[in-house]
Amino acid sequence: MKIASLRRGLIAGVSLAAVALTGCAGGRSGGAELPPASFVSGQDGPGEEYVIGPLDELTIFVWRNPELGGRVQVRPDGRITTPLITDMPAVGKTPTMLAQDIRIQLSRYINDPIVSVIVNQATGTFSQQIRVIGATERPASLPFRANMTLLDAMIAVGGLGEYAAGNRARLVRFNRATGRQQEYSLRINDLIRRGDTSANVRLQPGDVIIIPESSF
Repeated sequence: MKIASLRRGLIAGVSLAAVALTGCAGGRSGGAELPPASFVSGQDGPGEEYVIGPLDELTIFVWRNPELGGRVQVRPDGRITTPLITDMPAVGKTPTMLAQDIRIQLSRYINDPIVSVIVNQATGTFSQQIRVIGATERPASLPFRANMTLLDAMIAVGGLGEYAAGNRARLVRFNRATGRQQEYSLRINDLIRRGDTSANVRLQPGDVIIIPESSF
């Protein structure tokens, strides 16, 4: 009888431990942890060089020939049209690269043109956007800016939704070195609702933040 009671006690203990572990796992997402980032960077620096994306608004300036430039929007197919130039690819180029390509084309009509390209409204390519989806107030694609953090992204989308499981959120990041995606766990509840500074992490261009809803 004592042996049977002992066995029942051990089984009950194991079952309770399994439930406890399951509960802990449900509170946070799986995946690697990112190092914390400060709310205000001690030394801000420039980010990666900007790459033009579809629907970006540009100003093309041609020195001494203003009629050859103007304000244009990159079409959904990634091209632009200006006076004397038709259907020039713009997406995937930096403003400097696009200016150089326009200069080469205009050289057929004028001598030694000087061209500048200014980005008035940036959307960027998908590889340069931060996308926040799931249980948030305003799911959105955000243009990446230098030194951007998780807190910045959550402010931009209005924070967590009412039923969000913020501590089970995940960040999906493409690793260019390996050519694979990697997932990291996020603790957005701790960051926003508890003010835990260690839960703030630095973002990179192309990051996708996925916020699930609570199961209850």
